[in-house]
Amino acid sequence: MNPFFKAFWLLYLIFIYLPIGIIATILCAIITIVMCAVGDHKVWGYYPGKWWARFICLLTFCRVEVVGSENLKKGQSYVFAANHASIYDVFLIYGYIGVSFKWIMKKELQTVPFIGKACMSAGHIYVNRDGGKQALQSIQRAKEILSEGVSVVVFPEGFRTKNGEVGRFKRGAFEISKDMQLPIVPISLSGCYQVMKVGSSYPVPGKLKLRIHPPVDFKPQNHEEELQLIENIRNIIISGIES
Repeated sequence: MNPFFKAFWLLYLIFIYLPIGIIATILCAIITIVMCAVGDHKVWGYYPGKWWARFICLLTFCRVEVVGSENLKKGQSYVFAANHASIYDVFLIYGYIGVSFKWIMKKELQTVPFIGKACMSAGHIYVNRDGGKQALQSIQRAKEILSEGVSVVVFPEGFRTKNGEVGRFKRGAFEISKDMQLPIVPISLSGCYQVMKVGSSYPVPGKLKLRIHPPVDFKPQNHEEELQLIENIRNIIISGIES
């Protein structure tokens, strides 16, 4: 980044992006908490977050392209599986996927001020990555959500990549799809790592792309077939990522 532009960009982030972003986040959280308490969480647990995510992308001058929306059928529940490289994955999916859904997210995020409570009110699902009884309860909650006609989004890697490469997928992320006999929709996210990778102190402008692949029936007949299907889905996601 050009030194002059970098200095200008840092000033913009400190004096404009940061205060406006914090206010927008708090307002979004409050609206979500209050309206989910009195209204439909399918509506108020999705739309405030959608417009908040779009606003954050706008604030950081990120250009967004969405490809493959026609692959989704209205009224159908899906398990969306995406690569995970950056916090901007969240903004890109939340703002532009175009269907109401619930996140399956790590339990540690529950303690984040405002956001943790808002996500809980919206019906997003916290998962204890250490497994155990709480993890089983989370999976059961996800099944209940899907039975109500709402989709869920998972990051099968479990963690953000540190080098830009797609990591190994965990089987647990696919158990819900297998048990509920629901299709998995692979999602390829491009540009998020370049905008703000793990360890970065601040985001930079860039182009983000969300590619929605055709749904994949996840109905393995045995353990080996299940592992092969998971690897196939991983390869589909990798094939749609642009450098």
